[in-house]
Amino acid sequence: MPGPVFEPQNPDFEAATRESFARQGLMSHLGIEIVEVQPGFVALEVPFSEALTQQHGHFHGGVMGAIGDSAAGYAAFTLTPPGSAVVSVEYKINMTAPGDGERLIARGTVKRAGRTLIVTNADVFVEKAGTQSLCATILQTIMVLPANETRPAG
Repeated sequence: MPGPVFEPQNPDFEAATRESFARQGLMSHLGIEIVEVQPGFVALEVPFSEALTQQHGHFHGGVMGAIGDSAAGYAAFTLTPPGSAVVSVEYKINMTAPGDGERLIARGTVKRAGRTLIVTNADVFVEKAGTQSLCATILQTIMVLPANETRPAG
């Protein structure tokens, strides 16, 4: 995991991240799973399915965007105080190659963690015959929402 080393504010950051991710209906619907959680880093993956393709039979760009957005957003979430939530306020995605393969892997990392805004990125790879190739990259801004009693954490 290259990049800055971060100290999480929540000692239970991994459990909180996995619990919040488990509540995401879209991730469940698409079959995306969380595979690694570290302070400032989250990896997600999804196996190929015909239901996730575009007209040429490759992973749809919307799936690349969804997996990258969530990987980067949850990387930010690992660094927030207990009870906080995060929301994406913007992201830019560049598709660098077709998503032609057996699975997508997104690796989200924090570039800079502020108190209110966290800048993240995610690289999305497609794996085919054991080789991973970059197919999309995302730069994202996340807003941290402080804990309150009217909204569940995460």
